[in-house]
Amino acid sequence: MISVDEALGHLFSLTSPLEVETVPLIEAAGRVLAQPVRAGRNQPPFSASAMDGYAIIGDEADLHAQFKVIGESAAGHGFDGTVKPGTTVRIFTGAPVPEGATHVVIQEDVERRGDLITITAPQDGHNIRALGNDFRVGDAVDAPCLLSPEDVALLAAMNFAEVPVTRRPVVALISTGDELVMPGETPGPDQIIASNTFGLHALLSKLGAEPRLLPIARDNRDSLETTFKLAEGADLIVTIGGASVGDHDLVGDVAEAMGMERAFYKIAMRPGKPLMAGRMGDAVMVGLPGNPVSAMVCGHIFLAPMIRAFLGLGTAPTPARTARLTRAMGPNGPRQHYQRALVDGNAITVFNRQDSSLLSVLSRANALAISPPHAEEMPEGSDIAYIPF
Repeated sequence: MISVDEALGHLFSLTSPLEVETVPLIEAAGRVLAQPVRAGRNQPPFSASAMDGYAIIGDEADLHAQFKVIGESAAGHGFDGTVKPGTTVRIFTGAPVPEGATHVVIQEDVERRGDLITITAPQDGHNIRALGNDFRVGDAVDAPCLLSPEDVALLAAMNFAEVPVTRRPVVALISTGDELVMPGETPGPDQIIASNTFGLHALLSKLGAEPRLLPIARDNRDSLETTFKLAEGADLIVTIGGASVGDHDLVGDVAEAMGMERAFYKIAMRPGKPLMAGRMGDAVMVGLPGNPVSAMVCGHIFLAPMIRAFLGLGTAPTPARTARLTRAMGPNGPRQHYQRALVDGNAITVFNRQDSSLLSVLSRANALAISPPHAEEMPEGSDIAYIPF
């Protein structure tokens, strides 16, 4: 068995950032910006009023000073003239500040009679947003960058109608086993519902991949070979189940017969020991264990970092945090243990039931507490590392 870190190293060596494609800005949220983009304009493109009020020469902004209103500046309709001593322009939020004006008196600080205004309160601040106050020509949005809704708003303001992003990795998901039927079907007396591919599909979609659910492969070579052929074109092929060494565990043998170059098999972790990986043609292949919790744990520990690597976001494990145990934990054995837990603020409660078949416990959890190999007993209040969901 190899360590989790060694397994991740092998997996990263099999992956590399995918090619760049251009997408409309409206479709860019959640995508990874692949190349830096630079603003070709200033924002705001002119000095703009931050308030509704009156634009004047700042040196004249004295209490009780009076000014003649000579025009109006509104958003999209600026004043085509110059503010001179003793004059003012009615101005609205976002409107261009007219030439000559250096101060906006807010309308609450003014008394107006006809075309004459009087300042009724001491002035503090100029209430003007300077040209380029937000960003200037040449300012960059750096890459790689996972684009948030806020990033999309910024790119729109920079006048980008489309942006270069890393292509989404296509992931073929293959459940294996004669015992499986799809959700909604009626299982036979010896069958169960396929759940792993649906959980992994949701996880991979959230990570920015493009998962594809393939038909269930049965426990025979013909079915496995047919399903593998359906995965053609995928960047990553993920099988669930059939990766162990039982008489009906044929995934490894069939994959190798079809050209898979195995990188490793078996990891010193629980749940999830029987995991293999390698390259199969142009795709990376990862064979996950069939127990539902094992498959989902391996998804967080291995598939998530691989998807980030495909997207150009670097090669690093899923970041861990720390919290304090609400109760003591016993010593750990030789395999790194990922335990379902519930984090609340700075406190973490590790569930008592950790059997790898218990999806109900996984559903209640929001984190995986990590016990390193051969860890000693940890008393209540100890800090423990965890990976959040």
